[in-house]
Amino acid sequence: MVWEAYKKVRANKGGAGIDNVSIEEFDANRAKYLYKLWNRMASGSYFPPPVKEVEIPKKDGKVRKLGIPTISDRVGQMVVKMFIEPRLEKVFSNNSYGYRPNKNAHQALAAVRENCWKTDWVIDLDIKGFFDNIDHTKLMLAVEKHVPENWVRLYIQRWLEMPVLTKSGELIQKQGKGTPQGGVISPLLANLFLHYAFDKWLDKTDGAVNFTRYADDVIVHCKSEAHAERTLNAIRSRMKMVGLELHPEKTKIVYCRDYRRKGKYPIVKFDFLGYSFQPRTSESKGRAGVFLGFDCAISISSRKRIANKLGELKVERLSFKSIVGIAQYLNPMIRGWINYYGKFRAHELSKIFRLLEKRLVRWARKRYKRYKTSIKRAFQWLVRIREQFPYLFHHWRYSFTS
Repeated sequence: MVWEAYKKVRANKGGAGIDNVSIEEFDANRAKYLYKLWNRMASGSYFPPPVKEVEIPKKDGKVRKLGIPTISDRVGQMVVKMFIEPRLEKVFSNNSYGYRPNKNAHQALAAVRENCWKTDWVIDLDIKGFFDNIDHTKLMLAVEKHVPENWVRLYIQRWLEMPVLTKSGELIQKQGKGTPQGGVISPLLANLFLHYAFDKWLDKTDGAVNFTRYADDVIVHCKSEAHAERTLNAIRSRMKMVGLELHPEKTKIVYCRDYRRKGKYPIVKFDFLGYSFQPRTSESKGRAGVFLGFDCAISISSRKRIANKLGELKVERLSFKSIVGIAQYLNPMIRGWINYYGKFRAHELSKIFRLLEKRLVRWARKRYKRYKTSIKRAFQWLVRIREQFPYLFHHWRYSFTS
């Protein structure tokens, strides 16, 4: 079990924990590290070390704090995750898509898209500080319901109680709540908590609503405004009952306006998993012309994040000798953007790639003397490159039309 878990952790890569042991260093001495972990886990004497706090910038300008365990501890968590996940998968709702085998964000987006066409109203739920506020006692009740093995429960309890070592070197103890984002087992435990706190409860409470959940991002579909308000009040009470709170500003009721639903309401847009759902013009397949539909495409905040990334990369200052080197450097990122954000209404990505091509032109003007005085000739050079090597940059393979 330890060996199989290690192979998964190694494939996932990731940074070092508080012991500063990297994946490469761990792999070079894996016999020593894995034997020690196996010996201690098998005897019940394994105590996880504190997690290292790392700050990741959020799109609203704030930071998300992740807790990074050591590689040995990630292997230990993976052992338990692999052991209990198959039985929990049999219990979880089909409407839950986050951090589950054979489920992904695109499936969640497709479900929301379809439900928006069927029902007029959406509740966009935002749970305030979800991972920091998971109640350990309530979570362990759910664990005990499905996990009779004492050794598993023992280690889950210890992982929940792991202290956090901050950047300033302060050791913060848990106060009976919270599970660190960044841990291998945290997403599984979070799904188990919300299965009982939300999924199962909503199915029992109101069979008329559809919902889609990706970890703590939840979209609930209702038939009318009154139904949405009633459901939101019930959810707010339920969250309070399980020790959670809905974000008062980010949680909202949205009207899915399109050519059929013409009511005038102030909020007709919501973001989910990096996409914006809102009224959009679409081409009709059955009749000529366009119509107003309710659909999703890459969100403005996601576009800004990619634009900021291009700014950080300083494409125009890259020191490659030719455009081929730049293409090899950028293509893995471009491929990732297209694979994720090109799933629905891929033509919306054209604005990002126009920005990239402006930066490529600036690179050419810095690199080649003959283009320094003429931006027009630099653009013509890029057009020629694209005609001669149409697959050089990954996005050149696509037309990005609707």
